[in-house]
Amino acid sequence: MIIPSVDYGGTGEELLFLHANGYPPDCYKPLLARLAEHYHVTAMVQRPLWPDSDPEEVDDWHFLTDDLLRYLDAHHPTPIACVGHSMGGIALLRAALREPERFKTIVLLDPVLLPPFFIVFWYVVRKLKIGERRHPFLKAARERRRHFDDLERLYQGYRRKSVFRYFDDEALRDYVEGIACPMDEGSYQLCYSAEWEVRVYKISIWRDMDIWRGLPNLKVPTFIIRGAETDTFWKRTGKLVKRKQPEIRVEALERSTHLLALERPNEISKLIQSFFEENS
Repeated sequence: MIIPSVDYGGTGEELLFLHANGYPPDCYKPLLARLAEHYHVTAMVQRPLWPDSDPEEVDDWHFLTDDLLRYLDAHHPTPIACVGHSMGGIALLRAALREPERFKTIVLLDPVLLPPFFIVFWYVVRKLKIGERRHPFLKAARERRRHFDDLERLYQGYRRKSVFRYFDDEALRDYVEGIACPMDEGSYQLCYSAEWEVRVYKISIWRDMDIWRGLPNLKVPTFIIRGAETDTFWKRTGKLVKRKQPEIRVEALERSTHLLALERPNEISKLIQSFFEENS
């Protein structure tokens, strides 16, 4: 299968973007538009959004990296600069560890990288088959409303939710339009299926010790930007990353959460541009 992508235009150096679980590329329009002022920006569409893809075929997150490397084989035979958010950041980091020659620089936006003790804990939880009860996001993903008649009503409802407190109106409208795919008779449904969103959460992190073993040998210039209020890439994780690989730059962005790529597009784009220029 030809792996799909979305071209956001721009000129200059090629930049590839990888989205998070549940967040199609169009959710990131404010950030990608700012990056397109300096780069030619393309976003790879990851497997959960491919037509007829089967979530039961995968059992860990390694498939995300396999797909990324296949996409690079087809579209970018020479090294490229890449940015990944959350799940996309882990796909990108693992690819840079496997085949560093494929990348000029990488930027990871609040990647889903948990400390080794937590990976071991989750491995045990999975083996005991109690992950369904312990995972913090599965219930919400299963019960999330997925059909809507009116995007304006959806926007107004989201505007009142605290999780979107740092989104400006432009970013929230782009997010709402990005997650919703039009259906017949003017209605909408979430582009991400419940089956894929739940599956990605269920199979996460339990086989991620390979990342920690590989970090000391990471050869690609790497910048990790975490939300100062994130619940995903913890402050202690950043300190451990620096101990494993001091060359990695780690920075926290104030007034931002795990969704920093959508909350602070101006600041993120400037940080990315500065890092790429320093390592060009």
